[in-house]
Amino acid sequence: MSSEQAAGGNEQVWDVVVVGAGPAGASAAHAAACAGRRVLLLEKAELPRYKTCGGGIIGPSRDSLPPGFELPLRDRVHAVTFSLNGKLTRTRRSRQTLFGLVNRPEFDAALVESAKDAGARVRTGVTVARVEQHGANVPDRRTAAVVLADGEVVLARAVVGADGSASRIGAHVGVKVDQVDLGLEAEIPVPETVAEDWAGRVLLDWGPLPGSYGWVFPKGDTLTVGVISARGEGAATKRYLEDFIGRLGLAGFEPKISSGHLTRCRADDSPLSRGRVLVCGDAAGLLEPWTREGISFALRSGRLAGEWAVRIAEAADAVDARRQALNYAFAIKAGLGVEMGVGRRLLAVFTRRPGMFHAALTGFRPAWRAFMKITRGTATLAELVRTHPIARRALDAFDRAEASREPAPSAPQDEPEGREAAAGRR
Repeated sequence: MSSEQAAGGNEQVWDVVVVGAGPAGASAAHAAACAGRRVLLLEKAELPRYKTCGGGIIGPSRDSLPPGFELPLRDRVHAVTFSLNGKLTRTRRSRQTLFGLVNRPEFDAALVESAKDAGARVRTGVTVARVEQHGANVPDRRTAAVVLADGEVVLARAVVGADGSASRIGAHVGVKVDQVDLGLEAEIPVPETVAEDWAGRVLLDWGPLPGSYGWVFPKGDTLTVGVISARGEGAATKRYLEDFIGRLGLAGFEPKISSGHLTRCRADDSPLSRGRVLVCGDAAGLLEPWTREGISFALRSGRLAGEWAVRIAEAADAVDARRQALNYAFAIKAGLGVEMGVGRRLLAVFTRRPGMFHAALTGFRPAWRAFMKITRGTATLAELVRTHPIARRALDAFDRAEASREPAPSAPQDEPEGREAAAGRR
């Protein structure tokens, strides 16, 4: 901890406090600690802890890991089976690894250890109640106060919120979302003969609900089986998962974990900072809108948040802190924001025409090559649309067609986290 004293008191002040020890928070803490700053990483759970997530590590995730980080891979994927709501099944294969699969408890814990090795201090079992930037708990204008549930106050020159999709730090910043989806998942132990059939191969099923899909990710003797669809369809999403598991022949195996989780994508005008507080990862609503892939977005935004938090910690006044926060927002929007924009357009197409996507990936070689490039990290969705005239023209045509349609009815109000997510546990 810093020997620097808060003005008018004896409290010690951290350079950067990070709230949440998932991939985004661990990456932020690692980046700030590597800059030689005093960093505290707070996590409400004890590590390792379970997280509803397929655990796919695509190229952008791999490339954003700390130097020397060893991925705790459970499998390497060389083949993908595609199906359209259980029909028209086709498997496509690659000579090279497409992506890797991890168990999130192991992966997240290893990232936290990497942050600790870089010099960050970690406190687990700590719940953050709120963050304050003025008032009795804040000794001066260069300091923010992180108030814990037990009343303890932790002072910092900069705060990074990485506390998940229901983020309290995100609420402080004023994060706005325009897409909420419900993911349900089961971790199913299987016999060796079943595990061998899935080794090195994943399944992606384009589902019966608009914009939905399911997945099977093998991890040794366990299959991670899940589905995701728009919020407001909790019962239908639960039925999709049950039907999906049944037609895979896995209904006779008892899941060791069944869980649910709401994912939230930020609105274009959603803030990424407030004063000396930044948000990243799920707390900022940063994830790929079509696939709802979040690990690569968490790692990349977390690293940027950690780097810019260091600059905010060094800022002598509110004007300089604001300038650094705006630079962080620009970096996010210029990279991840552009990818999210393309992802939203692809989700719109997929929602209307899942069969077209299926036909392209299973029967059109350039589409399969594009899929391989994205998963390996040699290209992004945005780059492919920008550099491939056919893809660009197709998306432009669909955008024009959508613009000519009648306005869609208003989306239902967001469900409380527990109500729909609990559908996966009943």
